[in-house]
Amino acid sequence: MSDPYATLGVSRTASEKDIKSAYRKLAKQLHPDRNKDNPQAAEKFSKVTNAYDLLSDKDKRAQFDRGEIDAEGNPTNPFAGMGAGMGGGGFRSGAGAGPQGGFRAEDFQGFSQEGVDLGDIFEGLFGGGSGGRRAGGPDTGGFGQRRRPPPPPRKGADIGYRLRVPFVDAATRKDQRITLSDGKTIDLKLPAGVEDGTQMRLKGKGEQGPGGAGDGLVTISVDKHKFFRREGDDVRMDLPLTLDEALNGARVKCPTVDGTVMLTIKPGTDGGTVMRLKGKGFSKKNGTRGDQLVTLEIQMPEDISELAKRLEGWQDTGNPRAELGV
Repeated sequence: MSDPYATLGVSRTASEKDIKSAYRKLAKQLHPDRNKDNPQAAEKFSKVTNAYDLLSDKDKRAQFDRGEIDAEGNPTNPFAGMGAGMGGGGFRSGAGAGPQGGFRAEDFQGFSQEGVDLGDIFEGLFGGGSGGRRAGGPDTGGFGQRRRPPPPPRKGADIGYRLRVPFVDAATRKDQRITLSDGKTIDLKLPAGVEDGTQMRLKGKGEQGPGGAGDGLVTISVDKHKFFRREGDDVRMDLPLTLDEALNGARVKCPTVDGTVMLTIKPGTDGGTVMRLKGKGFSKKNGTRGDQLVTLEIQMPEDISELAKRLEGWQDTGNPRAELGV
């Protein structure tokens, strides 16, 4: 028979606080929700719960310490004290016992044999009858039965949060600060592959409950950017060039989510040319990053009068729409 003190790992002189602390620690480790693939953990959880139920009840703990009940809460000797308790009309031992250690009719002094229903007497002793529970019946806690473990304590409810993350921060996975319902703030590290709608689970950051705290569920909302846009794991943008830069070539500044870089523009670069910047996109779930794709746009000067003078008499004889069939 197991010892509830040993089951909880506490001494017999342990305080109520020590017993409760030991139970909470073990229940958290052995809870079925955390050990779905380990049936032994569920059995241990049941034993730990039974031990706590007994030791947390002052009367039952005292009875167990005196040896009156066992670890299951059942009487250790259901016949103890019956002779003294029933006075002259009680059961007698020794010479009054039958040859097989049973009871004889003459042992029931003070009762007529017609008025004694032995079935009622033993049903009363062992929890049967209309006022008790029969051993082996569907109820729990009767003589010779194991008590059903109570259902595991319920955790507190989860709490939902929505966190707006700037576009550049999402691309570079910059830590984000969030304020919880209790007023505390924590810094979140964004996961690889983060995108609009990604959910993050914060263990134990929900409401408190008998079985522990629930979780915090954070839904990520990625803000739009004024010139960056996301395409899968890549970042796209349009980069304006002057006519002179496109014609003669140049070194121009280009923004990225990681900061400004310099691009080399070849002489005679066409508008619509796409340049690829490796590793300047969003993080992927495998930890690598996408690219930044830069589309070059050639802009005419605001005042084209000087340009028109320089090009006077010159005509471009090429057909840029030839591939379109027109």
